[in-house]
Amino acid sequence: MQVVVRDNNVDQALRALKKKLQREGVFREMKLRNYYEKPSEKKARQKAEAVRRARKLARKRAQREGGLAVAGRPAAARPGAPARPGATTR
Repeated sequence: MQVVVRDNNVDQALRALKKKLQREGVFREMKLRNYYEKPSEKKARQKAEAVRRARKLARKRAQREGGLAVAGRPAAARPGAPARPGATTR
């Protein structure tokens, strides 16, 4: 892995290096190697990660197709969404 230092700006180069390491998964692997993981635990973790990735992909796909609301926004905050039943308008 190589990072170019431009104009003696070491801070910028360090940020770029950290970003590359993060993208490659080096930090995550270091964390996992801190302790021994039984093969059965490793298999269960990998399966759970795969399920999580599949759900995330399905959620993004449904969002792109307009099937789901944007996460983090209540229904009343979305434009054109019906108000809650029993809610009063001021």
